[in-house]
Amino acid sequence: ALTAWSAVVDKPRLHEQDWVLVQGSGGVSVFALQIAKCLGHRVIATSSSDAKLERLAELGADELINYAQEPQWGRVATERSGGGVGVVVDVGGPGTIAQSVRALRLGGTISVIGVLTGIAGEVPLAEFFQRNAYMAGLTVGSHAQQAAMVRAMEEWQLRPVIDSRFPLQELGAAFRRQESQQHLGKIVLDVSA
Repeated sequence: ALTAWSAVVDKPRLHEQDWVLVQGSGGVSVFALQIAKCLGHRVIATSSSDAKLERLAELGADELINYAQEPQWGRVATERSGGGVGVVVDVGGPGTIAQSVRALRLGGTISVIGVLTGIAGEVPLAEFFQRNAYMAGLTVGSHAQQAAMVRAMEEWQLRPVIDSRFPLQELGAAFRRQESQQHLGKIVLDVSA
């Protein structure tokens, strides 16, 4: 949740009712969707699964893009948002960064929170400069950011989306669930048992 908070609240320069694009349906992306909606922003969600996109719509996503069917999803996001999004929560890294740049509005921010497609790649610099864009690499956040997030979540009564729960003894099964990429939201380990 704190990484999503940093990606949506602390780093970008969002305008009122701006657009936020979240990639996929993992824990950070789902929290980013929830936080953005609580702040009054509009959200575009991407996934390669139509079933997950339906679930993301139930959670409040305003626009849905199946990136397997729309490989130029950055341009689609720019069209659907009427000129580009204020922030992209990028979990892919090198394999998604070019489309993330194409999805941005002028002055938009890419909050890079993952490298699921590798650790090195190219950024389309001409397009990045044309948008006067920003890029921030994020790993969680500070204690002060966490305190602000907790206060906001309590006020909003925001609760995490839990995909599945596993006792600690089934840690391997939890990792297999994550590896399968079938989850939506958080996978919880119960360490109390």
